[in-house]
Amino acid sequence: MGNCYLIVIDGLGVGAQEDAADYGDEGENTLGHLCEATGCKLPNMQRMGLGNIVPLTSVPMIEDPICAYGKMQERSAGKDSTTGHWELAGIQLGRPFPTYPEGFPKEVINSFCGGIGKEKVLVNKPYSGTQVINDYGEEHLDTTYPIVYTSADSVFQVAAHVDVTPVDELYDWCEFARNQVLTEDHGVGRVIARPFKGEAGSFERISEKRHDFSISPPDYNLLGRLKEEGINTYSIGKVVDLFAEEYFTQFRRTKHNAEGISQLLSLMSAVSDSFVFVNLIDTDQMYGHRQDPSGYAECLQEIDRAIPAIISKLEEDDLLIITSDHGNDPTSNSTDHSREYVPVLLFPGSKAAQVNLGTRQTFSDVACTVASYFGIPAEFSGKSMLEKA
Repeated sequence: MGNCYLIVIDGLGVGAQEDAADYGDEGENTLGHLCEATGCKLPNMQRMGLGNIVPLTSVPMIEDPICAYGKMQERSAGKDSTTGHWELAGIQLGRPFPTYPEGFPKEVINSFCGGIGKEKVLVNKPYSGTQVINDYGEEHLDTTYPIVYTSADSVFQVAAHVDVTPVDELYDWCEFARNQVLTEDHGVGRVIARPFKGEAGSFERISEKRHDFSISPPDYNLLGRLKEEGINTYSIGKVVDLFAEEYFTQFRRTKHNAEGISQLLSLMSAVSDSFVFVNLIDTDQMYGHRQDPSGYAECLQEIDRAIPAIISKLEEDDLLIITSDHGNDPTSNSTDHSREYVPVLLFPGSKAAQVNLGTRQTFSDVACTVASYFGIPAEFSGKSMLEKA
């Protein structure tokens, strides 16, 4: 049978979708603008056909790419990581997860405070994660009140200093919020624990201790079908959190992309007849949200340098898919995700129905492709990109 590897380069969009204006994202183009701003060279992904998907100033198209190439449209309502990854797994959402641009309503905050034994919370509005601890960290230390904030995404984030609230206690708070508070109409995509450390003026998030508590996905999805058929499934990075820690035979959380790539290469030497789902988060978390084009470009180049090693580990029957979950244009005035098409590269190209995969109508074409690869029946809304489909 072989192994199928799905790598998601988080936040790598390739141009605004037709409905981008509905999300305030008209004109966004993460990869296109990044290439224009930085002259980013990606020779290995160029060989794969990345420059054949859309015009890129520093990654030109080539005549004989080693991958099938195309771009995919998000059909679900939303532009967050959970929505994107779920659609890749065959789940399409008719309405977006709730967001709170004015902060969470009193009933949510009161219920949360009652459950954790606190009189109040600090902030309760959209805020930059690094800035919020700089602005409110000292008050948090003085009062012990947790810092609760959100963003343009459907997230309920709780920050607490490790000297005030041990990490395990913070996790308990977030688990309570996930299971007892943020349900039904207030069912946000993720509750995120954000521990931090340090002293006033030099507070620092402890990224490796971050923990996401995702809403549980619908039972019928690619991962569930693979599990039912006895196919081992592996998560590298935050994927397991986006699927509420369900469905995976094994998962490996990572601190950064270098560790994610290292874990992937290690796993490739050990698994057989398995599905490996990888998220490389730094492009989004470290550079897209922080509007850092140079850092984003360097991060993409780090991934690009790893491509030959990844390909060298593939066996003859294996399949590699590289894509993304949404956009996050570091050259934009916005720090939020963007409603963009995402690239899709399928290696080897000889397995694809055609080399130019065109514009796919849903991210769920990936779920259909993986199901087809493993030869399992699955009724997802989409079409396989494989020749045998």
